[in-house]
Amino acid sequence: MNVVGYAPGAWDLFHVGHLNVLRHARSSCDYLVAGVVDDEMLELAKGRRPVIPVVERAEIVRHVVYVDEVFVETQPDKVETWRRRPFDVFFKGDDWKGTAKGRDLERRFADVGVEVVYFPYTVHTSSTVLRRALELLEGNVTSRSEVL
Repeated sequence: MNVVGYAPGAWDLFHVGHLNVLRHARSSCDYLVAGVVDDEMLELAKGRRPVIPVVERAEIVRHVVYVDEVFVETQPDKVETWRRRPFDVFFKGDDWKGTAKGRDLERRFADVGVEVVYFPYTVHTSSTVLRRALELLEGNVTSRSEVL
């Protein structure tokens, strides 16, 4: 039986933490689909557009050795994503584990037979910190403390 895994993300400012998520996900399934959240959905979710446009982010992720397929997400409901691109296991960062959002996700996926597996984030690397560092370099941040 081939287990299809699904690892969604923005994958903006791709870094070793992203690579670690994809590596761990691939080791937990036979076929890995990486979901790349499109620009409009990221703007709705985070209140800002990504630094790298979706077409380029998808191209970067598509060439990661652990990824078998890329699926561009154009709506926020992960169960709807599953309906459009079925999978058996859903991978998520452990910051959702034990939260109301995480429990709701687990319940909704259990209803359709999908297991939710949590992975730890690479704490020393963050797209948010990288974004702030870029803003500092561009002169868009007023003090160094905003980066830290």
